[in-house]
Amino acid sequence: MGIGAAAVVVLVLLSVAWGSTVIPLREVVASLAHAAGFEAAPPSGPVGRIVVDLRLPRTLLAICVGAGLGVVGALLQTVTRNDLADPFLFGLSSGAAAGAVSVITVFGDRLGIWTLPVATFTGGMLAAVLVLALVSRLRGQGPERLILAGLAVSFLFTALTNYLVFSGDQRAAHSVLFWTMGGLGLARWDNIGFAALGAAGIAGFALWNHRRLDAFLAGGSTAESLGVRVTRFRMAVFLAAAFATATLVALAGVIGFVGLMIPHLARRVAGPLHLRLTIACAIFGAALLLMSDLAARTLLPAQELPIGIVTSSLGAFFVVFMLMRNRV
Repeated sequence: MGIGAAAVVVLVLLSVAWGSTVIPLREVVASLAHAAGFEAAPPSGPVGRIVVDLRLPRTLLAICVGAGLGVVGALLQTVTRNDLADPFLFGLSSGAAAGAVSVITVFGDRLGIWTLPVATFTGGMLAAVLVLALVSRLRGQGPERLILAGLAVSFLFTALTNYLVFSGDQRAAHSVLFWTMGGLGLARWDNIGFAALGAAGIAGFALWNHRRLDAFLAGGSTAESLGVRVTRFRMAVFLAAAFATATLVALAGVIGFVGLMIPHLARRVAGPLHLRLTIACAIFGAALLLMSDLAARTLLPAQELPIGIVTSSLGAFFVVFMLMRNRV
């Protein structure tokens, strides 16, 4: 975990330094020191503004999204006892995507710079409400019903998104395609707090309830005997995950497989108990997304790849590796 934290620091410096124009690390450090209020002299020219106003918010957004999605995946996998659980599985990302696409293709920029985040957040929370409404009709059922309800809502919002793309303004198709594959281009100082709220909220929820989450590792019946109100707590976890996912996807778009991969990697280092696991998921998730963003910006020098392409490619190899490792 210490090595992972050190890697995050190194990746932050590389992420700020690397881009269409490579900035020497010495000037990056000088710009950050000046912005932090130290006596260092700022670099000459526009370097300071590029570092502080453009690249640093993007880097912080990558940390928030990676850490938040990693913790969300760990919580969902625990309470559903499903190793493949992540925000995609429960329709949260699909609902957020439908909200964003409705703005891009139909409704337009009616709330200024906050239109896309608000629409995305609304779509994600609407998906969560629909899932919970379906589950409430199946009272007394196990977590597999939550998964099936999430899949149904995910398919519904995916169909709605495709309809909006097909019937809306075709000139916006490129923006829709890039957004639904994820990107960090919306990062600014005036909205980074939105993503930080989601990441800090889900991490704080996990740390506060780490003993209840540990009880789930022994099964629902054992958790109930230890004083955990299983059904109510499972719904609370789902709502917290929905809120965090909606705030993160609202700025970064749909970034897949982070919530699936990171908990498995973190458990091999931190173990299954959630006090250490939450911290490890946050560190490894931040590192993964920082590396993915660097790859997205450098694989095609003339343009920027959607970051979701990088994470989905890694996720595909990861799932194949898991299957091969666990084969009989």
